[in-house]
Amino acid sequence: MRILISGMTAVAVAATVMAGGLVSADECPIAKQQRLAREAAAGHVQTVAYNAEADIVDTAVAAGDFTTLVAAVKAAGLVETLKSEGPFTVFAPTDAAFAKLPEGTVETLLKPENKEKLVGILTYHVVPGKVMAADVVKLSEAKTVQGKAAKITVDGGTVKVDNATVVKTDIPCSNGVIHVIDAVILPE
Repeated sequence: MRILISGMTAVAVAATVMAGGLVSADECPIAKQQRLAREAAAGHVQTVAYNAEADIVDTAVAAGDFTTLVAAVKAAGLVETLKSEGPFTVFAPTDAAFAKLPEGTVETLLKPENKEKLVGILTYHVVPGKVMAADVVKLSEAKTVQGKAAKITVDGGTVKVDNATVVKTDIPCSNGVIHVIDAVILPE
């Protein structure tokens, strides 16, 4: 198991590495206080444990902050697709991101009669290929599996996909990569 440390906290973390493995990491108290404040404001955890051998679905399940996304993927019948060879890049909204939608939206989308609309929304969060953060910031848009392009903007250190801010990047999976976003993006 490896630990991904967000870019903002990586500067304030001292790590001891032996034989290619993370042995220990110490975060200075001020950086820790700032990180905890950011996490509280964002409503999610900034440090993610992951297993690069797991596929996109299993990685999302293990993270624990994507239960709504996983439920939606199941309701849309996309589990097999996102467990396939890929590679895929997923801009994954957290549970907090889904909670920002108007009340009743998620429940309505999860109904069998709305499966086609749900598939359209979810596939708009997926880009074919493995697009790492260093490549995402060079794009002005990314063509999604849904067929439409999502707008990419970079302002200083903030990257946005349509109206969503990317809050974690480069979570490796056996069949692609996950970038975490703070809002659900909707195709026009």
